[in-house]
Amino acid sequence: MVKRCSQIALVLLISAPILAGCAKSPTTTSDASSPTAGGAMAGSADGGRVVSAAGGPAGSSAQGNPSRPDPKEFATMALLKDIRFDFDRYDIRAEDSEVLDANAESLKTNPKLLVLIEGHTDQRGTSEYNLALADRRAKASMNYLISRGVRSNRITIVSYGKERPVCAEKSEDCWSLNRRAHFMVKGQ
Repeated sequence: MVKRCSQIALVLLISAPILAGCAKSPTTTSDASSPTAGGAMAGSADGGRVVSAAGGPAGSSAQGNPSRPDPKEFATMALLKDIRFDFDRYDIRAEDSEVLDANAESLKTNPKLLVLIEGHTDQRGTSEYNLALADRRAKASMNYLISRGVRSNRITIVSYGKERPVCAEKSEDCWSLNRRAHFMVKGQ
């Protein structure tokens, strides 16, 4: 009996760290550990939805899951402007906070609109790193909008990393255009 208990305890001790490290991939999250507008970690009240391009770190694509909107259903709206980020950063710059304030006001004026925030990076770095950085940029943008009164259940984010550049030249001016959060909308 003691030998059997010892074997069970040994199996539990060995498997516990392995199982603890096997978190399920997030699909729709409450975003309790998302970065705030300043780049620090904080939670949001009722959580935005997270979508990832091609099943990246933010979860699987919206295809096949009816609880999350399909990014293909969203379109660019002239009232919502993109914001830019510094190299390897996800904090909201002062000049971009004014753009986000205007975006928040437009969204509050149009409460029937759902918003998709796409996170993007420049072409430097690995795909995995850039997907994670783009996700943090989208979350920082989402949290800023939430802090300005936009309900989080209207916001979905997606991380594209370096996969959808707006400029393909190899220069800092071009790379700075690709480091962005892009805003798209659809009606409810």
